[in-house]
Amino acid sequence: MSNLSANKVNTGNYFEDFHVGQVIAHATPRTVGEGEVALYIALTGARQVLHSAESVAQSLGYRSRPVDDMLAFHLAFGKTVPDISVNAIANLGYAEVRFMHPVYIGDTLSTRSTVIGLKQNSNGKSGVVYVRSVSENQLFQPVLSWVRWVMVHKNNLEAIAPETLVPELSSHVTANELAVPGFLDARHFDTVTTGGTYLWEDYQVGERINHPAGMTISDTDHTLATKLYQNNARLHFDDVMMKASPHGRRLMYGGHVISICRALSHDGLENALSIAAINAGNHCNPCFGDDTIYTWTEVVEKWTLADRTDIAALRLRMVGIKNQSAESLTSTHVETAGKTAYHPNVVLDLDYTVLMPRKQG
Repeated sequence: MSNLSANKVNTGNYFEDFHVGQVIAHATPRTVGEGEVALYIALTGARQVLHSAESVAQSLGYRSRPVDDMLAFHLAFGKTVPDISVNAIANLGYAEVRFMHPVYIGDTLSTRSTVIGLKQNSNGKSGVVYVRSVSENQLFQPVLSWVRWVMVHKNNLEAIAPETLVPELSSHVTANELAVPGFLDARHFDTVTTGGTYLWEDYQVGERINHPAGMTISDTDHTLATKLYQNNARLHFDDVMMKASPHGRRLMYGGHVISICRALSHDGLENALSIAAINAGNHCNPCFGDDTIYTWTEVVEKWTLADRTDIAALRLRMVGIKNQSAESLTSTHVETAGKTAYHPNVVLDLDYTVLMPRKQG
């Protein structure tokens, strides 16, 4: 037997392996099938009508029902994990997420990322990596773009810290930057299909909607969801490794928390057809298996869209809470020892924009 051995395993990038300007073409393009759509509904309970009913999608001008926006995001995001965040401590936030083109069943998504910022942490054991990612379909049409920042372990603690560069990011995707499909026609939208009667004009800036339902997510649920997204970050799967972490157990993928909150927000936002942008987002505290998620939504801004009288945009703040109902928590923040911090039960603070039909006549 040969004594020779070779290490052909790709262990992913550590903080010291990144440099600003680095472009990474991520492996394993993903073709989206009916099975992914059905499983996503099974794991989240998502009820948004545009992604559920072929007849409704076609009545609005789509050639067929598009894949749920968040499912498309997770599949595109999952491509980046082996190169960007497989050695992550935590995914910290998002900005400038733009949904640029519908994703349909049968489309194949490929993703690439560019490193746009680096900042080593003061402990010298990890750092924050900022990347801008773009996902394209098989016709090379960009369907999604986003910025995210992630805290990544160092492997070589003696590696010299890079020059700090924290990119300047927009506070939100403006109304004129939203990609509104030209074929979309909501003039004859039927609210019977959603069960909700409130359209764009019925929402007021500053109002808060406490969505009534909660959802308990088991370890099996969130593990299966993260496998569906082909997100192989070890902190979601390796219980042996995570027992030695400060958390003592595996973390739930924060993106799946967004999906659960989006699904729960259906009650009160039934006619929010699609997500046009995610402006900013924070995973404020970790989630674990058997946590129960609740959510509330605040209306931040209302925008009309140029040359459109059938549809408009709502900029929303979606807050996810664990193990406490939405109505029982009045604020996302608490005062502790003279400092303001997120309440320990707040797990998500997401600023995003949806498209909603307007009243006609």
